[in-house]
Amino acid sequence: MAEIIRMPRMSDTMEEGNIVAWLKNEGDAVEPGETIAEVETDKATMELDSYFEGVLLHIAVKEGTVPINGVIAVIGEKGEDWKAALEEADNEDGSDNSQSAEENTKSENKSEEKAPTQSSPSASSNGASQNGSNASDEGRIKASPLAKSIAKESGVDLAAISGSGDHGRIIKKDVEDFLTRQTEQEKIAPPAAPATKKEEGASVVPFAFNADGGYEDVPVSQMRKAIARRLGESKFSAPHFYLTVEINMGNAIDTRKKLNEVSPVKISFNDLVIKACASALRKHPAINSSWMGDKIRRNQSVNIGVAVAVDEGLLVPVIRHTDMKSLSQINTEVKSMAEKARAKRLAPEEMQGNTFTISNLGMFGIEEFTAIINPPDACILAVGGIIEKPIVKDGQIVPGNMMKVTLSCDHRVVDGATGAQFLQTLKQTLENPISILV
Repeated sequence: MAEIIRMPRMSDTMEEGNIVAWLKNEGDAVEPGETIAEVETDKATMELDSYFEGVLLHIAVKEGTVPINGVIAVIGEKGEDWKAALEEADNEDGSDNSQSAEENTKSENKSEEKAPTQSSPSASSNGASQNGSNASDEGRIKASPLAKSIAKESGVDLAAISGSGDHGRIIKKDVEDFLTRQTEQEKIAPPAAPATKKEEGASVVPFAFNADGGYEDVPVSQMRKAIARRLGESKFSAPHFYLTVEINMGNAIDTRKKLNEVSPVKISFNDLVIKACASALRKHPAINSSWMGDKIRRNQSVNIGVAVAVDEGLLVPVIRHTDMKSLSQINTEVKSMAEKARAKRLAPEEMQGNTFTISNLGMFGIEEFTAIINPPDACILAVGGIIEKPIVKDGQIVPGNMMKVTLSCDHRVVDGATGAQFLQTLKQTLENPISILV
């Protein structure tokens, strides 16, 4: 019996998946556990494995976005009727939604009984559109998997088709009828009128200019959608406030130079900042907290998320138990996860469980900036570059290497004094980095 392959939920925040590529073609044999496609989720590009053995009979969606539980392929025995399997899957989907649809119909009937009767043309046309509607309450077009497949292959927009199935669902016959009507209209449609010649003596513009300069529409990736949703929720639901402090990195520069003379890996300033933050978080547990709605969660583990820039935005791999790791361990783990992030190969569990986040733009020459809190954290630290400039030391103007860091705080969890005390500890640690080595 043919098996329907549906879009699985591959991360806790995933609402739809984007099929990037199929690693199997229609007609290829498939083994259980064999990878058949690559799917882009809101966090990474992941491999989709088959749970069934057989032949890939049909690919319903060659590429593009598919909602969770949407049909993407059919696997079965060679020569088996995959269309029948799609129709059966459609019937199952329809029966699952029949009860809620019936309740909606009853509710509409009650509303119609209470509403005054109208006989105007606009009222009758509205009624017709309601009866022939093929969209759900959420605006999603209701259509059978087979109808969707035929429409996609024919380049037809399902929104232009009226469904004759239960509750306005588009079925195979509706798409075929629409294609037939479209073909007949093309046969009888008059040819397009030729362009008219310019009148004699009229001025001719040698070049056409676009007043707005033109533009390009770039499709929004699953990752970008997730970034927009999560950071939008964070910015507009969590009351942010910001604290900035300037740190003298002179001793850190000297310490890093000495460490790299004996370290098996090259320690970076970012590694020093991560380790110093982990040490400070252990002393200030209020910063290592999360807002849970009806309670504040004080996290016992220090798990620092490190923002990594990728082509489509930011990914935040998590360094677990950061306070218990050496600088060389932190360096190795950050580099490994950064490479996986840029290749979109991070596993979901490698991007979960963060209790604090660091975003470092110092390598891009940014002196100071503010960052949006990465949920569920209560704080995020924005790290700027080390700037050489004159400073006053012991009453004398001397050259200094200064770095600004800005702590974004969720005021529901962290108060100003609490955030300031954390930054004070961080400043003392980085200005005396030997303390994080003992």
